[in-house]
Amino acid sequence: MLCLTAPEAGVRVSDMEYEPVIGLETHAELLTESKLWCRCSTRFGEPPNTQTCPICLGMPGVLPVLNERAFELALRAALALNCAINRPTFFDRKNYYYPDLPKNYQVSQNYCNLGEDGWIEIPVDAELRRVGIHNVHLEEDAGKNLHAQHGGAHYSLVDLNRAGTPLLEIVTRPEMHSVAEADAFMHTLRRLLLYAGVSDCKMQEGSLRFEASVSMRPAGSDGLGTRVEVKNLNSIKAVRGALEYEIERQTRRLREGRPVEMETRLWDAERGRSAVMRTKEEAQDYRYFPEPDLLPVEISDRELARVRASVPEMPVLRRSRFERDYGLSEYNASVLTDSKQVADYFEACVAAYDSPGSVANWIMNEALALTNRRGIGIAEFEISPERLAGLVRLLNEGRINARVARDIMHKMIDTGKDAPTLVREEGAEQVSDRSALDPVIQQVIEENPQPVQDYLAGSKKAVGALVGQVMRLSRGKADPKLAGQMLRQKLDRMQ
Repeated sequence: MLCLTAPEAGVRVSDMEYEPVIGLETHAELLTESKLWCRCSTRFGEPPNTQTCPICLGMPGVLPVLNERAFELALRAALALNCAINRPTFFDRKNYYYPDLPKNYQVSQNYCNLGEDGWIEIPVDAELRRVGIHNVHLEEDAGKNLHAQHGGAHYSLVDLNRAGTPLLEIVTRPEMHSVAEADAFMHTLRRLLLYAGVSDCKMQEGSLRFEASVSMRPAGSDGLGTRVEVKNLNSIKAVRGALEYEIERQTRRLREGRPVEMETRLWDAERGRSAVMRTKEEAQDYRYFPEPDLLPVEISDRELARVRASVPEMPVLRRSRFERDYGLSEYNASVLTDSKQVADYFEACVAAYDSPGSVANWIMNEALALTNRRGIGIAEFEISPERLAGLVRLLNEGRINARVARDIMHKMIDTGKDAPTLVREEGAEQVSDRSALDPVIQQVIEENPQPVQDYLAGSKKAVGALVGQVMRLSRGKADPKLAGQMLRQKLDRMQ
């Protein structure tokens, strides 16, 4: 990175305005059942060091074998991020010592990354902004150090269950200039990786991690300031906090005429501040060289075409299509495409019953509210898209009202039956016959003199209480719209 140039003559440093330049590195564990070089399980939460073998323990003489599924997922992610694909690509050794790295080197990519020169569009201030992706590469994860928590302890333990897990690293270009942009990038990238089916992105389990680099430069300039890298960021909230702190810290130093040191810093979430991990003088020399135990990977035209075809429509494009083809509002389209499973569910519903607006409202206001309360995803929802579409059709055709529809939905979950069957068995079809409703209307008027008097005195809202009584007497089967209309007609004639 370049250092800041001196301010123009006559401009005091304390008066200058600065803007941040932000880049992010993302590490995403790939959604495989086994590790990158061996058959050990990647299942999370198992007892320490129970998912290891001589290969992921780094024993002398062992040889790695590339996990084909992991490579395919990495390639799919690189394509989803609009990267140019290197064919062939190969792996390198990144040499450093750390207790959770049993080989004393990490197999990664440096000289020929899998994907390069990509981009992703993020929503900021009601518009889409493009952030460049410098590279996407595949590497193995390290293990995990477990530090003793009780007082007086002076030791740490090492769990190597995670060592060798397939890890995708995504490196942006330094093209973001606010915390809001970085936040939008992280959420957009997480959604993209979930859509592509390459990672479960569970930050609480460490399967999605970020590192941030930030520098400050005079506002409006094209140069780059002295870069500071911040590690130990285990949540999007932590990244935001670290960026806000570093922007303030670096700006304050520059305005005081003090230089910003090129450092790697650790984020302390409890104290809300960063601390020096190492300086430029202590920077690691990784001594990269091509991995001698692995051959380059040749990606054929046929294989590239097959993986490219497996990349689903990305959220931003899908949202635009939902607005264009289904006539949905920007908000509804955004909610429905936030999750690929929900978007797929919606489209399956519409394929069964072509009423996008009604289906969208029912999914958002009823189905998702119910699944959220139960803590399950739409994929685990007991009502299939076709059966939900059948329920919405009955509602739109006026055969049931919204109150009955909600009751029927719960019974669909409990019984596994479809909506038409339950409506028939329950005798729940909506009463829309004036002759059938007329005696109920008359009874309600006679038994509720106070709301009647309120209506006649000018309180038009009083009819709502009377409609509620009609619904009670009809056990929810009356058409509430028709009931309200008939009530007003009878009451108006009483004036």
